[in-house]
Amino acid sequence: MDANEIKLKHLEFIQAVISRMNNCSFLLKGWSVTLVSALFALSAKDADVRFALIAYFPAIVFWILDGFFLYQEKRYRQLYALVIKDDANVPELEMNTTIINEIKGSWDSAIFTKTLLPFHGVIIGTILFVMFGFFMA
Repeated sequence: MDANEIKLKHLEFIQAVISRMNNCSFLLKGWSVTLVSALFALSAKDADVRFALIAYFPAIVFWILDGFFLYQEKRYRQLYALVIKDDANVPELEMNTTIINEIKGSWDSAIFTKTLLPFHGVIIGTILFVMFGFFMA
């Protein structure tokens, strides 16, 4: 393989990881809505607020995981950009993102990005709304 073929294969590997991270994020959002909705249905069926309280657990855990996947995706996008630039710090076919020092913040700061905060914040807000609906009724 010549250098261009190796570089192209490296970019394909990185893009596959980015796509996998994006798919995981999408699936987490779907599971979050599904589980919270199911717990709402159980709480309404049995008129039991404890099911609404339990809904916080998957909502928060999926929010944290979504932030982690978003952070990892950003790291791989930066690795992709470095490979495109032929950065000497990136060895051939390297998939380790620890060589990247440019990313700002940490994975827990990715939780509060403008894409994740509205989505998961609405889920948490809905749980609050349902809980107050139980207490008011």
